[in-house]
Amino acid sequence: MISRPVDYDRLIDAAAADPEQNLPYWAELWPSGVALAAKIARNPEIVKGRRVLELGCGLGVTAIAALRDGADLLVTDYAREALALCSLNALDQAGRQPRTLCVNWREPGATLHASEGGFPVVLAADILYESRDVEPLLALVERVVAPGGELWLAEPGRPPAGRFLESIGARGWIDESEECRGPWPDMEDNRKGIVVTIHRLRRRLP
Repeated sequence: MISRPVDYDRLIDAAAADPEQNLPYWAELWPSGVALAAKIARNPEIVKGRRVLELGCGLGVTAIAALRDGADLLVTDYAREALALCSLNALDQAGRQPRTLCVNWREPGATLHASEGGFPVVLAADILYESRDVEPLLALVERVVAPGGELWLAEPGRPPAGRFLESIGARGWIDESEECRGPWPDMEDNRKGIVVTIHRLRRRLP
């Protein structure tokens, strides 16, 4: 059982007062997070014994899978509530917690930096909701993914993701992808026939 926010309406009210209007996307259990978690569970070598960064951890579904399979995991989110619930869910489901960092990856400043040459693995499930997300994410992944490293991006076909993938391909990253069709925890997502594509984006060595 994944713990979720008790008062979702309060989160919506808080977003209305946020100058950047960061909606509480993190508070939902999205198919992309489930799909990426399942991919890791089937292929533990993706994260086992490796330094891993997750962008936008949300409720922790992907983090749980990574921790179960031996990742040295740092999770990030712009919402402290998300980090708290991710840690709670990880402790409950995986028996240990990730390191956490509260940061808005659209404007990470010096808070999120490529320590020790970057991370060999970066995970991101359904973080491209809006057009304004594309350029900041392009800049960030080139900063935090180590040369020769991988960005695992799970997304359900939103237009900003398409623009991101086109741009990162033009920069020389190699994309291998596969589709996941569920079933999803939310029956409404199953009725909609949501298809998640998982991209393994590999950064070339210099």
